[in-house]
Amino acid sequence: MTAELTGPAVTTVEIATEADLIRVRQALRAACERAGLGLVDSTKLITAGSELTRNILTYATRSRGLLTVEQVHAQGRSGVRASFADSGPGIPDVAAALTDGFSTGGSMGLGLPGSRRLVDELEIDTSPAGTTVTVVKWGR
Repeated sequence: MTAELTGPAVTTVEIATEADLIRVRQALRAACERAGLGLVDSTKLITAGSELTRNILTYATRSRGLLTVEQVHAQGRSGVRASFADSGPGIPDVAAALTDGFSTGGSMGLGLPGSRRLVDELEIDTSPAGTTVTVVKWGR
């Protein structure tokens, strides 16, 4: 589904420390409320956002990133699009990274595949200069 922005309401949150995880969750919750998403859909997006933020803090070279959140509309539905960008080394094998249990950092390997299951759309743009993971959650 191609999403159209609904207006200038774009929120950004810098991601550099564990404390920023709280600001990411707050920004996502506020965007979900503005978009009219219910509790279940909001919780799914916030959980996915938490995982993607932790990936930035764990894997980005300088542990810095940026969240951009915006409300979107398409086909009579409202939703939230959240993009998590970093300047890390990129993901060498996206297909493997989206496989349950795959990890390059000794974790359980559920971050990206789990996030993909929690949202309606997930797109990964990666190169040796950094990665941007964009997710969309649509209201019902």
